[in-house]
Amino acid sequence: MSGRAGSASPASPGAFAPASLTDWLAYLEGLHPKGQAGIELGLERVQLVKEALRQQLPCPLITVAGTNGKGSTCAYLEAIYTFAGYRVGCYSSPHLLDYNERVRINGRAVDDALLCAAFAKVEEARKACHGIALTYFEFGTLAALEVFAAQAVEVLILEVGLGGRLDAVNAYDADCALVTSIALDHTEWLGPTRESIGFEKAGIFRAGKPALCADPDPPASLIAQALAVGADLQLLGRDFGHFGDAAQWTFWGRGGLRRGGLANPGLRGRCQLRNACAALAAVEGLKTRLPVSMSAVRRGLIELDLPGRFQVLPGRPTIVLDVAHNPQAVGELVDNLAGMGFFARTLAVVGMLADKDIAGSLAPLAGRIDRWLLADLGGPRGASAASLAEVVTAASLGGEVECLSSPEQAFARSAKLAGENDRIAVFGSFYTVAAVMRSMQNGR
Repeated sequence: MSGRAGSASPASPGAFAPASLTDWLAYLEGLHPKGQAGIELGLERVQLVKEALRQQLPCPLITVAGTNGKGSTCAYLEAIYTFAGYRVGCYSSPHLLDYNERVRINGRAVDDALLCAAFAKVEEARKACHGIALTYFEFGTLAALEVFAAQAVEVLILEVGLGGRLDAVNAYDADCALVTSIALDHTEWLGPTRESIGFEKAGIFRAGKPALCADPDPPASLIAQALAVGADLQLLGRDFGHFGDAAQWTFWGRGGLRRGGLANPGLRGRCQLRNACAALAAVEGLKTRLPVSMSAVRRGLIELDLPGRFQVLPGRPTIVLDVAHNPQAVGELVDNLAGMGFFARTLAVVGMLADKDIAGSLAPLAGRIDRWLLADLGGPRGASAASLAEVVTAASLGGEVECLSSPEQAFARSAKLAGENDRIAVFGSFYTVAAVMRSMQNGR
């Protein structure tokens, strides 16, 4: 996702001239032995190519990090500023169905031609830097900034790929930095504790700039890092927050600020109110440079659809799609499922990456799943269905267990088994949800 000099093997200059977005993405995957799954933390390589491109930020920048909630918070910000009349660029990852989803202007994915032109510029600059290696994520980050500059965006929102301090996105100085949550994930890269992870995520904070944390229990390391760099630290519950009831809520901020009469967010799930609150805190932090009306705020919060975030599909049986892939996110998924009402049975379609905390992620589902449809997840990081089954059995999570060779086959099996009063929950990875979405689109 990000870069450290010298690990990945660059493709030989001039060996291939991509002609389409598909060709370009294949080329980018070839720049690292693990393809788009390649992770090399460090900013040196991105900085070098960025300088060769002479990139300058075209407008105010909001950087969003966090274990969970990053994508939703970016989407709220994107919608609010779009409804406020700004030209908004948003870069997020990973994508579900098409790479273009990662690079959006006013909520719409950019077309292939813009991406290909940007990739060509980055490749020229990379070769000018003696063919320095870039990971898939690094290359895409640099290209996204080229697109946004060419399209003259007025607000820029960048989602961190992994961590913060050494992520490629952090090569750009944020005017407002936001950390949504801190939980154990990517521990092999970020360290084994919330304190080590909090330090890494706080790396996006900048001196004198708003530094927001929406985690209700922020690690001491995050607070210490904010103070060390001289950032304007704002904490949930101390400097901003929310209160209300099932019908509406109020955002509050410094100096007695109140923004009341807000409808509950359009995205489902109990965690979404905290994500929306964090987005509003960022909007308040930049209001002198980017004024926003309350009408834009209200529309941005409720007129939002983000696939794969506790997405409940119409029809019977009920189908829930959620990209939850770590213990915190799956715990929130369990809470949301509990609030849906009665279902005769719950069937789980699950595929996960092997480097995730599989046991910790599945533990909250103990006694809640009637049948597990476990899927092999391909690629160098994918876990096998058999390994998932071992976890379910060893932890005595309950329910019948069946192993299948892919998420598509697992979902097809669940559809055959489920009655109209049952519920199918698809989760465990972006890859799992994406595979099921594609199979539904293709009528399989």
